[in-house]
Amino acid sequence: MLQQPVIDPVALQLGPLAIHWYGLTYLAAFGLFYFLGTRRLAHLPFARLPQWTRKDIEDILFLGVLGVVLGGRIGYCLFYKPAYYLAHPLEVFAVWQGGMSFHGGMLGVIAAMVWFAHSRRRPFLQVMDFVAPCVPTGLAAGRLGNFINGELWGRVADPSLPWGMVFRGAGDLPRHPSQIYQFLMEGLLLFMLLWLYARKPRQQGQVGAVFLLGYGLFRFVAEFFREPDAHLGLLSLGMSMGQWLCVPMIAGGALLWLWCGRRQT
Repeated sequence: MLQQPVIDPVALQLGPLAIHWYGLTYLAAFGLFYFLGTRRLAHLPFARLPQWTRKDIEDILFLGVLGVVLGGRIGYCLFYKPAYYLAHPLEVFAVWQGGMSFHGGMLGVIAAMVWFAHSRRRPFLQVMDFVAPCVPTGLAAGRLGNFINGELWGRVADPSLPWGMVFRGAGDLPRHPSQIYQFLMEGLLLFMLLWLYARKPRQQGQVGAVFLLGYGLFRFVAEFFREPDAHLGLLSLGMSMGQWLCVPMIAGGALLWLWCGRRQT
């Protein structure tokens, strides 16, 4: 079996200032979004829409960062530990203690994009179609950060699994490196599928719908290999909280894709 590499979570120490690998993965995520956003400006239909400029990418990125941080934190408090944070409301702001939810961050980003679309008088679905293919590489970067930190490890694996890995703090049994599974599925694979899908003309809203559907499906599968949150365990039907939160994503993505196709044919 493999041992998780022992990597100091602090990438660089400059006196009292500590730069963490996890923070660097966030910076990489934002940088990749900006780079891919500039490429999206050359894709249809945006290449034919002169109102779409690099300034829009900068504004979307700024609003998206706010949405990710605020939505991710609030979502974690509401979805995973509502009773605890209701009893300790000030700890909602203690972000240095950890605790972020992707699904909450996604809702925060959607709210931010609603504001952007309204303020720029752009169709909301058009904005989401622009943003969606630029997101998965950022998710991949975040999962690398989880792996470096040795957190969100997988469930116990069969000892014969060649890539079964012992994680520090998780006992002596080999586990699935679920962070790597998510890096590959929700990150790289979803990016390639979305990028290729978005290169051809689609009905407005369908690219964003494929993101919801694709992420929901990949995350649902990955959760079978990821250790459930200790304070929640498995919920109804033997599904984790992450899987239950993916169900409306999958259903919503499929329905939105069908609705957009029928609405504009």
